[in-house]
This record gives sequence, C-alpha cells and structure tokens, in this order.
Amino acid sequence: MKTPKPKKKREGAGPVPRTQYAALPWRIRNGRVEVMLVTSRDTKRWVIPKGWPMKGRKPHIVAAIEAVQEAGLIGRTEKAKLGDFGYEKRLNSGATVDCRVEVFSLRVQKQRKKWAEKKQRATRWFDCAVAADLVEEPELRDLILGFCSAPAQQKA
Repeated sequence: MKTPKPKKKREGAGPVPRTQYAALPWRIRNGRVEVMLVTSRDTKRWVIPKGWPMKGRKPHIVAAIEAVQEAGLIGRTEKAKLGDFGYEKRLNSGATVDCRVEVFSLRVQKQRKKWAEKKQRATRWFDCAVAADLVEEPELRDLILGFCSAPAQQKA
C-alpha cells in the first residue's frame, strides 16, 4: 500500500490553500455593467461560478465550463486572470478547506434555457454595487468593484 504524500505547508501556516477557478460573468445593459451571481447549492449564498482544476484544461477554460454547468452561460472568457480571492469551502464530510480562487472575466453572450445545475441554483443579474454587497468574501467584493470601475475600453 502506498504511503500518502504529506501536504505542502506554508512557512508558519497550515496547508497550502487548494486552487479553484471561477468566472466573473458580466454584461453591459443600458450603458451600465451588470454582474451575474449564482446561489451555492448548499447554503444558497450568492457566489460566482467556480470549480476545481480539470486535468488537461487551462484555468480560463475551466472557469468557462463552470459558468456553463452552474449558470448556463455562454460567452468570451479572458485568458488573463482578473484577480483572486480566498474562502473556506465546506466539504460533504462537514470539514472545511481553505481555497484560493483565480477569477477570469466572462463577457456573457447568452444564457441557455437548460443547463446541468439549473434546478439546484438560482441565477440573477445585479448592478455591480449590489452584487458586491451580496457576496460574503471581502476579496471577491473588492474584485467586483474594481472590475466594474475599470474603464469601459478594458471590457470591450
């Protein structure tokens, strides 16, 4: 039987956070940027679509796949990350794990009528300030506000 490899540790800290990839879905409506949030399956908190790395897939592609699965969103995902945020993920076992989420811009072109997790999650478009207020993670809040206040030509 193989001995499990010890988890990598940071200097003076616990285990290194696990990486996830997320999409920040957005559109321009009536000249204003709006952000789509989705509810988490268990706690029904407002979040952005995110998930674990997928073997052989680049991070921005994983973010796009998660947006399709969790919210039915189709659009253009940028290759460069917007930023990242940390949060504590609750696992099915009840344990928690620290995660670091790399976030990629997703300009939404359309939302499918049907998608994998439609019956498990709600989706809704919000004005940037409202979306920022609804998410619990302070770093995600700052990321949303920073993205929305960036000049429009950076989003085109």
